[in-house]
Amino acid sequence: MEDFKLSTARLQLLPYILEESEEFQRLNNDSFIRKYLWDDEPIDAMTADDIMEQNLRHFEENQYGLWKIQLRNTKKTIGYVGLWHFFEEPQPQLIYALLKRYTKKGYATEASQVIIRYAIDQLGFEYLTAATDEPHLDSQRVAQRLGMSFVEKRIENNRPTLFYKIKKHAVDSVWVGS
Repeated sequence: MEDFKLSTARLQLLPYILEESEEFQRLNNDSFIRKYLWDDEPIDAMTADDIMEQNLRHFEENQYGLWKIQLRNTKKTIGYVGLWHFFEEPQPQLIYALLKRYTKKGYATEASQVIIRYAIDQLGFEYLTAATDEPHLDSQRVAQRLGMSFVEKRIENNRPTLFYKIKKHAVDSVWVGS
């Protein structure tokens, strides 16, 4: 998993490993993260274990998955970012989640930019999508700051869900030098 470590000036992105299942469960059971990503339902240890096993397979087979976001200066885990399959889309979507006290500091945007660049440059994606619950305005703002354009609103899991997309040429033209 060493090969998949990514970083920015303020953040380290480290692939989640099997042994971090308990940390992943705790993070997802945080009320702020759980509200939108898990429809406000807690996740159990078995679900967290299953996701970590699937994450390992994704990295081994596809070179992507979920990366924990750590502050470089303290090594504290503040959330996660990555590429994951949702809603039967043809390729994985961008996902990002932060503990509430770390929002509004640019961390989600910073981490997501690295993942988008990785998906375009290393994996050869021509585009990347992200979905967010309609009431999650902060998540929508992150997608917009990333240069993603609104594509559509759909009902997924009985909830209004907004889909955003960025194409390779937009990343190349907007993010020159990043």
